[in-house]
Amino acid sequence: MSRTIVVGLDGSPESRAAAEWAAREARRTDAQLHLVHAWLWHPYVYGPLAGVSVPAPSEDPERAWAERLPRETAAELAAEHPGLTVTAERVAEQPVTALSAAAKDAELLVLGSKGLSGVAGFLTGSVAQAVVARSRVPVVLVRAGARAPEASGHRDVVLGLDLEHPDASVLGFAFRAAAARAADLHVVHGWSLPPYYGWTGATDAGVNTELLAEAQQRLTDVLNPWREKFPGVEARGQAVIGGAGPHLVEASRNASLVVVGRRNRQTLVGTHIGPVTQAVLHHSAAPVAVVPHD
Repeated sequence: MSRTIVVGLDGSPESRAAAEWAAREARRTDAQLHLVHAWLWHPYVYGPLAGVSVPAPSEDPERAWAERLPRETAAELAAEHPGLTVTAERVAEQPVTALSAAAKDAELLVLGSKGLSGVAGFLTGSVAQAVVARSRVPVVLVRAGARAPEASGHRDVVLGLDLEHPDASVLGFAFRAAAARAADLHVVHGWSLPPYYGWTGATDAGVNTELLAEAQQRLTDVLNPWREKFPGVEARGQAVIGGAGPHLVEASRNASLVVVGRRNRQTLVGTHIGPVTQAVLHHSAAPVAVVPHD
């Protein structure tokens, strides 16, 4: 089966940036590109006004635009990336439903994400947030104005790793992404002092140093088998005290991609995105890949 990367289009600069990023990724990984524009048509209602009958137009402009958008974007991307197979469709469904269904058998789903005014990073919209929380395939969020890695000189792929749940799908995604880019992999693990240490432990520099060394060793033990699988990837691990979110955001400034995991679990209020992933989604300076795992 051909590998496919799916992109959600809505006509915004963010979705165009996502499509351009996905096209480069498809060429890099020898995948096909499929564009999806989810749009439900609501025809205008025409009727008599002040005793005058108003005829309906021969073509609704919004519907015409919705038909053109995926077709024209596909043609532009195919022209910009010779050899890339690009397909497109308009789906008469709500965006979250349409994108989740279109990406069910895909390798990757790529969406645009709105920028934060005056701040390096981006803020996920309601559609992107809902898709990320439900998707069973990795989702990459790209903001408008982000420069291509080859143009900006960014090299590292950054991975936020939870040592309590070091899932192979998240690690594998990050190592493959680094290998495909001939990039280094910067792995960040955040840890907090166990509650049974209490105030004494929190103020004892010796305890903190010892536990930090233990966390660093655990991180090394998790990464070593992957280093053997990907000998061309220079992977360096960093154990940090406290939440990993701020450290990942800082590392994103010199990254081509930030990779974080999301556990497939339901809460009483629906699907769940953890605090570290939330922080990265809202403030990363680089595209963010959210990889679901059990």
